[in-house]
Amino acid sequence: MNGLFSGAAARAALRSALASLDELTASVGTPGLDIAASSPGMTAALDQHAAGIRESLSADVRPITAIILAAYAEGVRDAAFKHGWTPPTGEIDWTRQDWVLLRLLAVCRLTLTLPVTPL
Repeated sequence: MNGLFSGAAARAALRSALASLDELTASVGTPGLDIAASSPGMTAALDQHAAGIRESLSADVRPITAIILAAYAEGVRDAAFKHGWTPPTGEIDWTRQDWVLLRLLAVCRLTLTLPVTPL
């Protein structure tokens, strides 16, 4: 075994993270990033959320990876559910500036900056 994961386990963890981020991007990222592109206010809020994510992950000296972002998004969702947040049903109303949705959208934006990693 090399490091924390064996090669097979590391590939499985990466596949799982990428699948989670793909699902998040399909449900939140694609519609949200399209709307943010034409809304300066939403873009500014999204920039702040992305900076907050990078800052919260900076204590870890490793670069941001798909596995780290997927775990972060899961943590945001878990904490939100514990505090009574419910995900929207149907189309998302981005004018509401929901903190949780903007944070998850920022995860999607950061995901787009990751290098492509072969499995």
